Amino acid sequence: MRRFLATASHDLQSPLRHIAMYAEILLDELSETLDSEQRESLTAILQKAQTAQRLTKALMSFAAGTPQVSPAPVELGPIVDGLWTELKAEVGAHDATFSHHTLPSLNSDAALLSTALKNILANALLYRGAATPHVELAAERSGSDWLIHISDNGRGIEPAHRERIFEPFWKLPQPDAVAGAGLGLTAARELLTALGGDLTLSHSDQTGSRFTIRLPAA
Repeated sequence: MRRFLATASHDLQSPLRHIAMYAEILLDELSETLDSEQRESLTAILQKAQTAQRLTKALMSFAAGTPQVSPAPVELGPIVDGLWTELKAEVGAHDATFSHHTLPSLNSDAALLSTALKNILANALLYRGAATPHVELAAERSGSDWLIHISDNGRGIEPAHRERIFEPFWKLPQPDAVAGAGLGLTAARELLTALGGDLTLSHSDQTGSRFTIRLPAA
């Protein structure tokens, strides 16, 4: 798992650096000729490339066994709202709905936390059931920790598979194969462990599943 992350993250660094560089050059040299929509699109490309650069650097550090966690105040609400918008387009789940109650501000590493959350949310969309996908987030304080519950109305996970889903490259046996390498939940759990927390499947039945993230409150 760590070797895979190290190789993939290293190989992505160069193209991401060039994407960010060329977007910045275009913004600088064409600033007088761009209309507002073009400028907004180029700015979005630059910001996404820079975010991806930070993520790959964090993953390289994590894969080396010495994760460089950079704690800072993180507003969870805006992060999950942005991730959901991205995922609906990426997965093609345009009919999916999403809701959350008031979410806390955490002292965490935004890049690592965003990656873990995105993997969990993507899993909820990929393993959708017959109903229109709906995902809900809620948070509660538990002693010195925050518990973040991510609930979906997907297919559910049989008891025999509830720990196996966190194994590298293992995917739920389904009649219709789901695209992906089977690393999403594995990476999410390891990243959250690096942040001083953990990830568990706290409930699952035919009505859906609930994953629970535990993270230090401070």
